[in-house]
Amino acid sequence: MSRPDAILDIRDLTAGYNAVPVIRGISLCVGKGEAVALLGANGAGKSTLLRAVSGLLRATEGAVLLSGETITNLAPEKLVRKGLSHVAEGRRIFRRLSVADNLELGLARMGLSSAETARRFEEQYALFPILHEKRKDPAGALSGGQQQMLAIAQALIRRPTVLMLDEPSTGLAPILIEEVFDKMAQIRAQGVSILLVEQVVERALEFVDHAYLIQGGRLIADGPATELKDSSAIRKAYMGDVSIA
Repeated sequence: MSRPDAILDIRDLTAGYNAVPVIRGISLCVGKGEAVALLGANGAGKSTLLRAVSGLLRATEGAVLLSGETITNLAPEKLVRKGLSHVAEGRRIFRRLSVADNLELGLARMGLSSAETARRFEEQYALFPILHEKRKDPAGALSGGQQQMLAIAQALIRRPTVLMLDEPSTGLAPILIEEVFDKMAQIRAQGVSILLVEQVVERALEFVDHAYLIQGGRLIADGPATELKDSSAIRKAYMGDVSIA
């Protein structure tokens, strides 16, 4: 399943909690500038896979390669410096700190000059103008959609080559979900590769190039998003419901 053009190459990855595997032998690839969806019902192992890739959870078998370099089980801060950023589910920002301070924390321990730090702030404010407008406000005072944008900006300010997003639309109204997908499209247009976990399946399949479907911690199907959209495997994985919206 590995591809020569893969920037993120996950090979036969197994990981879990308390010596109990949650994902087993998962393999998937994300190409340069590509958007890939990881789909599956709640509890399928999607978040566990992202945590194992980003170093938050130790993989017990398999390997993860980034730009051809093995990064399996490296510490999260080392992976950030190598170009991998993970936006976890639940908009994990520092709510009492200002928007600007949250972005500053995204650059922690990177050793950037003041001029480079300023450039990176301007990049995020250009992509998310509302964050510039509210840069002095406590992050907890932002709306749910604005908090999600802050969480994404905090990851993007590190200039990753691969951005992993775990359920970015959770808890958002439909109009805000569209805004988040619009921002993801702009991020992708900048050349950032995206691995997306998303429960709004139809919208995710409209956005990505390729999708993987996992069930019970194992990969059960994958293919171009246009082909998987009408797949019976997708319908069966989501509680057997004919509708997957």
